[in-house]
Amino acid sequence: MQETPQEYTQRMLGMLGGEKPLKIQAATPNKLGRLIGRASGAKLRKRPAPGKWSAAEIVAHLADCEIVVGWRMRQILGAPGTPIQPFDQDTWAAAGHYERRDARKSVAQFRAAREANLALLKSLTPEQWKHHGLHAERGVETIEHIVGMMAGHDLNHLGQVERIVSAKKAKS
Repeated sequence: MQETPQEYTQRMLGMLGGEKPLKIQAATPNKLGRLIGRASGAKLRKRPAPGKWSAAEIVAHLADCEIVVGWRMRQILGAPGTPIQPFDQDTWAAAGHYERRDARKSVAQFRAAREANLALLKSLTPEQWKHHGLHAERGVETIEHIVGMMAGHDLNHLGQVERIVSAKKAKS
């Protein structure tokens, strides 16, 4: 059963457990790099189950999402109240050939985009944190809300990557 946009929002924000979203976001590139650094390319490309993404695909998704979120925040800052268009992550994964991407290169891309976004966020005034866009599926989203959502998104996918790379080979 697929979750509603509201259920997804609650799940992502619930992952924060009281931690500061910017702290989570700042730590994610290094955590991701450490996780994939100790795994072989074959391990990173192996899907844990049919229909589930591999670690490499998850990292490619994180890199693309960071670009999307950076764009969304810049749009909101430049035109508060702007519409925010959703995207289909599975369509992007197929169109972007996530299954063929090098996980280490995706981490580098993610790191660069994340650093640029964190630099932007650190420059914002308190008023700018309250600027919002109107997400077509989830409704009003402030910069502050988006940052929390992305931190939860980070934790969600870090957990998935950790489970994949630490899984033992099945015995035949």
